[in-house]
Amino acid sequence: MTAFFQTWGASYEWAWFWSMVIGILVIALPLMLAVAMIIYAERKIWAAMALRRGPNVVGPWGVLQSFADGLKVFLKETIVPSAANKGLFLLAPIISFTVALIVWAVIPFQAGVVLADVNVGLLYILAASSLGVYGVIVAGWASNSKYPFFSALRAAAQMVSYEVSIGFVLITVVLYANTFNLTDIVLQQKGFGLGIVNAYGFNLLLFPMWVVFLISSMAETFRTPFDLTEAESELVAGFQTEYSSMSFALFWLGEYGNVLLMCALNAILFWGGWLPPIDWAPLYAIPGIIWLFAKMLFFFFVFGWVRATVPRYRYDQLMRLGWKIFLPLSLVFVFLVSGWLMLTRYGAGA
Repeated sequence: MTAFFQTWGASYEWAWFWSMVIGILVIALPLMLAVAMIIYAERKIWAAMALRRGPNVVGPWGVLQSFADGLKVFLKETIVPSAANKGLFLLAPIISFTVALIVWAVIPFQAGVVLADVNVGLLYILAASSLGVYGVIVAGWASNSKYPFFSALRAAAQMVSYEVSIGFVLITVVLYANTFNLTDIVLQQKGFGLGIVNAYGFNLLLFPMWVVFLISSMAETFRTPFDLTEAESELVAGFQTEYSSMSFALFWLGEYGNVLLMCALNAILFWGGWLPPIDWAPLYAIPGIIWLFAKMLFFFFVFGWVRATVPRYRYDQLMRLGWKIFLPLSLVFVFLVSGWLMLTRYGAGA
């Protein structure tokens, strides 16, 4: 893209700038459209599991329902509570939404199709996604209301608790791949499982880590059964109780953007990313981005399935799972993976 703009007479700096702007829009705009459609899809999943119809009036089969909801919140008035800190109150949803977008800069959709193919892509995701807690904390504190503040404290503790176990799970993947680059991590999975399956998930040492990562990703995004930040009977709508109009919508866009991110990371880190499930030549005729989207949709279905069927945890159960089960388990598997690789890859005397 940079070379294309240079052929039009632009300097390298301006060519690079415009290529980055176009790359960001190519990712951000379809992502916003995808968020609208997966909200519709999730409501349909819930409806099917509860033997209901779900959205079926606005547009064919109700597919325009999410856009109608978006138009509704756009036309509503943004109300700022009189006792709130106005600047921080309005800044919080912007932080949450922005953080949810910037993480996608290093997500590879297929070989070479990535905005920034950096060598520390996995570290970038950990660093950027952890910033999301600031939007939550600022929203709860700036509202100057006890229910949002309590919810923000719960959210901060929850995110920190499960980021620790996620971090150790990612260490096991990095040890096997020997790189932090997400593109290289995907390529390392080619034929990894039984010699024919393109996935780390078929490894007996990494499959339990994928299970921990999947559950932790639900907790990290405040999904059922870990939606203790909301808990309708206790905290109304959680840290976003005082929000309305587009400020409320930005929180929703950020939340579902993070859900899609976790679905993408599940596919990329453990199930081959854009590679087909089986290392069989005819399957490579299908574009890699199609395989990645198919895997993401499967994991999103799992997220919706769990939300429709699993009851909510108590908060003490949530903390116990993160600190007393997932953290020790992930530490043990870091030790096991390290030992196994020292024996098999580097030799016992290394």
